Amino acid sequence: MNAVGPLRQIVVVGSSLAGVRACGGLRAAGFEGELTLVGDEPHQPYDRPPLSKKVLSGEWEPDRISLFRGDEATTLDLNQRLGSAAVSLQLAERTITLEGGATLGFDGLIIATGSGLRRLPGQPDHPSVMELRTLDDSLALRARLASGDQRVVVVGAGFIGLEVAATARQLGNTVTVLEGAPAPLIRGLGVEMGMAVTALHEDNGVTIHCRVQVRAIRPGDLSSAPVDIDVRWADGADETLTADVVVVGIGVIPNTAWLEGSGVQLRDGVVCDQTLNSLSSDGSPIPGVYAAGDIARWPNGQFDGEEMRIEHWTNASEQGMTAARNLLAVANGEQPTPYETVPFFWSDQFAKRIQFIGRAAGDDDVRIVRGSVEDRSFLALYGKHGRLRGALALAMPKPLMQCRNLLLDRMTFDDAIAAVTAWP
Repeated sequence: MNAVGPLRQIVVVGSSLAGVRACGGLRAAGFEGELTLVGDEPHQPYDRPPLSKKVLSGEWEPDRISLFRGDEATTLDLNQRLGSAAVSLQLAERTITLEGGATLGFDGLIIATGSGLRRLPGQPDHPSVMELRTLDDSLALRARLASGDQRVVVVGAGFIGLEVAATARQLGNTVTVLEGAPAPLIRGLGVEMGMAVTALHEDNGVTIHCRVQVRAIRPGDLSSAPVDIDVRWADGADETLTADVVVVGIGVIPNTAWLEGSGVQLRDGVVCDQTLNSLSSDGSPIPGVYAAGDIARWPNGQFDGEEMRIEHWTNASEQGMTAARNLLAVANGEQPTPYETVPFFWSDQFAKRIQFIGRAAGDDDVRIVRGSVEDRSFLALYGKHGRLRGALALAMPKPLMQCRNLLLDRMTFDDAIAAVTAWP
């Protein structure tokens, strides 16, 4: 253990789900000192999943997605530094520098700065070329889609891109999705199941093109003018598409720029040990510094120590709480608890819910064991090296959640198939 002595000042950097849960976890575990929450957005912390669905559609207003319940922000006794991003960390001095030059001292630190959006090479800054990561992004895009008569092109068929496509189509817009990979959601679900999700979108009038290279986006001179998108199709042919709105959703990258040169080990995220204690560049744990959420990369004991960085809601919530408990435990001379989990995520698209539990890789053996793609309702199991690795459900939530115990039991792939097939 790396005890840091009594904790009087704890700073949580990132007004994300992980950051808010960390603050709640610290107070719940008995921390009574000064607690500061730093966030780069001016808004009170909010939940992000509804941004591409309920908020984007206009069904919910921003007040529905606050991460604080009732007067929780007051009862947590937080010093909130919102609209003021952290720009550097000085480990030796135990200080953080904010935009504008202000500094914050700390005894304990939880890094929860999440991730930011990838951009296309040469992506223009133009009102009709949009992204969706923040509340302001969602409200701006909502205003453009609300009329229902827009030609919308979504670049990227990951979960956010497909959720935006589904919402835009449900509002009455014409929607085309462009994806460079052989299938949508290939990183999370693999080719076969990605194509199953394609069928769901095609049922609802969304056109999805895969193996497409976006060569350039050329907006008109006026903010309201159509946008031209130069593409190269899979057969090598070039074409120009015209859109009223282009939404770029090609993935995210961890927000680690402010940590460069700090001595924190960075590798597509903040590298941590199994307890979420951040590691230094020489691999040793940094006393009193933890990470949680999208930004944390750690060895997951539930999967034999496989190093993971997970960009999902449930993981962020659980890690925020775990980082808080472990920070206090070590300061009190107690043993920290390794964070071991079976990852879980979901996505609502049209009237269907897609859920996945476990891990997936491109070379997994995938078997549909209940339902069928044709019925748009199924449960598929993922296996590798003879072991069950994950389960995917489309509109089949109950059996999906039953698969969690199979994963916790580290069941073989064949035994898992037999067990699920035998369920009533």
